[in-house]
Amino acid sequence: MGKAAFKQFVRNHPNLIGYVHEGGMTWQRFYEMYELYGENSVVWDPYQLPLKKKEETVVNKSSSKGTFKDMIQMFKGMDMATVQKGIDGMQKAVGLLQEFTTKTPSAASTYEPRPLYRYFED
Repeated sequence: MGKAAFKQFVRNHPNLIGYVHEGGMTWQRFYEMYELYGENSVVWDPYQLPLKKKEETVVNKSSSKGTFKDMIQMFKGMDMATVQKGIDGMQKAVGLLQEFTTKTPSAASTYEPRPLYRYFED
């Protein structure tokens, strides 16, 4: 298994090129997988499917948006008591974070050292 065999493997599986061009993998990583597992391993199964193009994903995202009626149906199925408990929990967590991050004057910052020229009995 050398470079020439790997190049032939890539020619037989052109979907790998798309993964490299999209930034999902590198040629170095593919070559390492090829050297470790060979041509007929199950590690190649995820890369056998064609890579979706950017235009297709944009169309799918816009068509996956629900309508106002779908949103109302979703809200009807929610238990408002559970939602309120979740909101209360989040408010408590934010309150705790605010307590830790606010700067309060501590006893150490109100201490004023005695001047050097004064004695204990003064």
